[in-house]
Amino acid sequence: MAFEELLEDPVIQKYLHELVGPTGMPVAAAPPDGEVTDEELAEDLGLELNDVRRALFILYENDLATYRRLRDEDSGWLTYLWTFEYDAIPENLADEMDRLLGALEERREYEQDNEFFLCEVDSIRFEFGEAMDFGFQCPECGSPLDAMDNSRLVEAMDDRIGALRDELNVDI
Repeated sequence: MAFEELLEDPVIQKYLHELVGPTGMPVAAAPPDGEVTDEELAEDLGLELNDVRRALFILYENDLATYRRLRDEDSGWLTYLWTFEYDAIPENLADEMDRLLGALEERREYEQDNEFFLCEVDSIRFEFGEAMDFGFQCPECGSPLDAMDNSRLVEAMDDRIGALRDELNVDI
């Protein structure tokens, strides 16, 4: 995928937004070609320097930006020259999807393996053992706890797990 196409993809835009937030999005959404300083970015984008630095550091932590340091021989000041490297985005997204798949499979197993009871008044859910400890009465309001059917939740998780497996080409 070409660099420009990558940045136009709504999934990638959402991913970048989740990483850097709304204040850092101008930095992430319009990376310049070649090296740039944080001061130049702040000036070009009309942003606070701290917001630019925060976004750059987040991108760096996620392997989407690199920097090199230059020391001014006269003053001793360090200048950081940043380069954006968005080639890792597809791999990062695949890793996120793998983590999501694992978490969904774990949660599905938990939902499948437990029996739940619900307080209709306070909308609090309890596992069977907890409900039994409370005498099948809500500890908050005293209302009776009713058996909860979570089969629709498990079905929705199955659908999402199936879709993620298809997208990631993962066999059962």
